[in-house]
Amino acid sequence: MNPMFYFFLALTTVLASTADAAGPVLDIDGDIIFHGSYYVLPVIRGRGGGLTLSGRGGKPCPLDIVQESSEVDEGIPLKFSNWISRVGFVPEKANLNIETNIAATICVQSTYWWVDEFDRERKKWFVTAGPKPEGFGKDSLKSFFQIEKSGDFDDYKFVFCPKDCAGSSKVCRTKCIDVGIFVDENHVRRLALSSKPFLVRFKKANVTEELSKTMSM
Repeated sequence: MNPMFYFFLALTTVLASTADAAGPVLDIDGDIIFHGSYYVLPVIRGRGGGLTLSGRGGKPCPLDIVQESSEVDEGIPLKFSNWISRVGFVPEKANLNIETNIAATICVQSTYWWVDEFDRERKKWFVTAGPKPEGFGKDSLKSFFQIEKSGDFDDYKFVFCPKDCAGSSKVCRTKCIDVGIFVDENHVRRLALSSKPFLVRFKKANVTEELSKTMSM
């Protein structure tokens, strides 16, 4: 059989398998984000800087994901992992895990993003730091977030997309909720599920320099 037939057959298979794949997330230089380390910077300036870790309620531990109070502070970079698709880049609108990329913390804990238990006092679901997710079980589902493009530019937002299963038939539907900023009573800008998204851009970090940091707040 004609070798060109096999070539076109293989090409068609590849195109078909990638036609519905999500596009890559881009950094501020327009480069595709891969398995690297990236700062998360706010699109709207004057309301804080990059993302970091902070204690809760005046206590040093456990740690929550918060925004730096100063807009000139880039914070601590993040790493993305564990998306299901086999593409090498970080895809848009795909469930993935997010880790604050720091060598160590005073709380001696892992720094993966999780949605915490509902805070009844503040009526918010906060984003906290937690252990490395294990598999795709019910508990681990609270550790999966997505990155979505917002607007016409390279602005993005984080969303959390839990499954809501209702009725005797257990029909499930996915409803995504934006991750925004909640300013608490101590003026700490904490990440929380919100109706107003926190718009961000990504800047590639110097991994060698950042991995040498140890959190000492």
